[in-house]
Amino acid sequence: MYYSKDYSDNSISQNSRSLVLGLLVIVVFILFLVRLYNLQIRDNNKWRNEVHIISSQTKTIPAQRGEIYDRSGTLRMVENADSFAVDVVPGQIPSVQFDTVVAKLAAFLGVKKKDIVKKLPSDSKVRANDFSSYEVKINVPFEVVSNIAENLNDLPGVSWRSKPRRNYLVTGSMSHVIGYVGDINNEEFKMLFNKGGYTKRSIVGKMGIEKQYDSELQGIEGSESRTVDARGRIISDTPHIEFPKMGNNIILTIDKRIQDLAEKALGERVGAAVVLRPSNGEILAMVSYPFYDQNIFNSDDAYTEYKKLESAKNEPMLNRVVNAIYPPASTFKTIMSTALLSERSYSPYEKISCTGLMNYGNHDFHCHQSWGHGYLDMREALAQSCDVYYWTVGRDALGVEKIASYAKEFGFGESLEVDLPSQSAGTVPTPQWKERRLHEKWLGGDTLNMSIGQGYTLVTPLHVANMMAMVANGGKIYRPHLLKEIRDSSDNKLISSYKPQILHESNIAQSVWKEIQNDLRYVITDGTPEYPLRNKVVKIAGKTGTAEVNGPKNQNHWHSWMACYAPFDAPVEEQVVVVVLVEAVNEWQWWAPFASNIIFQGIFANQTYEEAVASLPTVREKMATFGNGVQYRQE
Repeated sequence: MYYSKDYSDNSISQNSRSLVLGLLVIVVFILFLVRLYNLQIRDNNKWRNEVHIISSQTKTIPAQRGEIYDRSGTLRMVENADSFAVDVVPGQIPSVQFDTVVAKLAAFLGVKKKDIVKKLPSDSKVRANDFSSYEVKINVPFEVVSNIAENLNDLPGVSWRSKPRRNYLVTGSMSHVIGYVGDINNEEFKMLFNKGGYTKRSIVGKMGIEKQYDSELQGIEGSESRTVDARGRIISDTPHIEFPKMGNNIILTIDKRIQDLAEKALGERVGAAVVLRPSNGEILAMVSYPFYDQNIFNSDDAYTEYKKLESAKNEPMLNRVVNAIYPPASTFKTIMSTALLSERSYSPYEKISCTGLMNYGNHDFHCHQSWGHGYLDMREALAQSCDVYYWTVGRDALGVEKIASYAKEFGFGESLEVDLPSQSAGTVPTPQWKERRLHEKWLGGDTLNMSIGQGYTLVTPLHVANMMAMVANGGKIYRPHLLKEIRDSSDNKLISSYKPQILHESNIAQSVWKEIQNDLRYVITDGTPEYPLRNKVVKIAGKTGTAEVNGPKNQNHWHSWMACYAPFDAPVEEQVVVVVLVEAVNEWQWWAPFASNIIFQGIFANQTYEEAVASLPTVREKMATFGNGVQYRQE
């Protein structure tokens, strides 16, 4: 039987496959065209930029920080010095050459090989795969960098970069005002990153004005780009340079002449001195002793130097003007007298008998003059700094709540908002504060202590300066500040100047302020500081204080205070406030009023420290007759 074969189905199947394959080829071709269009036309600029980036070698040009000047705008306190840093990328050094490369680099840098090794990963396997850049030396001179460049073929993984060094021309007591700079740490980078302009290689202010105004002092980095081939070889001799912009210059309110005067007047005594203009809050001098030299942080061992200072005796990095707190002692009687006059709860002319002792709550409270002052009214009590008088009026006429209210009226217990990175608010105690903080009930003895500036009341020297400024100003406190102006570093053009800001304005009657001013003048002419503050050049008003602190028996344990202003008979615009605090750790000599007199003499007679001392017989006598080990308490 004959069978015929049917090819029709097979033919259809082959035609279908051919059609599908043809369509697939067309689709692929269309996709290829679309992709080619995107690359050549639509994304042309994008890929052109990518190619430019890949074929460009870019180096950052660091910007120099702005400079810092005293109030004259001509005395430069901080400048920038050209310097380089040398980096090592351990992963770029062949393992077999590591020791040789490090040894050669150490010879160029003039350091020991181990000094470089300790800054790199210790494990050789980790080093071989670590392409991070490690800074191994700073403050490298140009000559050394030139030698390294000439021998770069023998130093794989070694590079250098410009890293300007901060050169502090004025150190001493200015260290606490200006502060210092250092490499940004991780925590600082996280906080500053969103502000823009900060990288992980940024240099930032760590303390003082350097930190407070870091964003103004920071410049804008530049860059240098060159075209290179795939192997990184430069193929273009003409670089594209974006020049860096130096940061703005800072002009301080500090008067360098007055700063030197206050520094020498305080001398090598642990303590603080501040000179303030009550009419606008300008700080003319801010001295804290001991101090330090910020230039030590330019070394490779900056961290080690920091730890030494941090653990040093008497805390040289502590700015005692704004960060240390002390009992205000009898300077607080200025506030007590203001409260009495304002409240009219007790006649300032009524006399109180001081026998040198007050018994209260089965406890004897002794006046600083053990034999007593006799009968005194308020003016005489302020002049003689009679404790019994102020214990009596504090307990019977004012009470703790009113005392605390007036203390806060003068800015105690609150931040003074001075333009520094940190400051203490101090403490104004109340029964509620003691219950909350110490879980103890307020006692009558606490009120007595508070009435003479002892006990839990704590303030900074700047608080006391503001207290005296409020008296001189007739009820106004201006925000104390160190910034005077910000200027463009390129052309010295004024960018901004500080406008005085009222921190607090009191409703106390002007008649009260006038009486307090007269009473503080009487303190100087007829009171406890009459001898140390004798001055023929200027009339001074103020109040002394001697703060008792815990210490071994028969040893020095009193802080010496002097808070004053002058000229008493001049408009407030011409007046300055001076506050000096000498800590109890010094050999007791009641030096604060003598130091204040030197400062006033130097300011208003336009004299140096040496000339001022020579012009003040009482100061010369004090310096000549004071003997080591002699102790006495004087209010």
